[in-house]
Amino acid sequence: MQAKVHEFTVIIEQDEDGIFVAKVPDIQGCATQGKTIPEVLDRVKEAIQVCLEAENEEIVPLKFIGVQRVVVAQ
Repeated sequence: MQAKVHEFTVIIEQDEDGIFVAKVPDIQGCATQGKTIPEVLDRVKEAIQVCLEAENEEIVPLKFIGVQRVVVAQ
């Protein structure tokens, strides 16, 4: 049996300590962190696999359109 291939958008940010944080918007609660970009990418793949195994329903990724930074005065 051939493995099913999934493609997800991953958002990577860097916190104040220099740690990279990866989040998968299509899977609620699916996130991880690492000290380098390659490390966080390996870890997010593992996190996605764990999240997919735990989900009871099929996850259908949204179509990625883009990223926009928005400034809000408070």
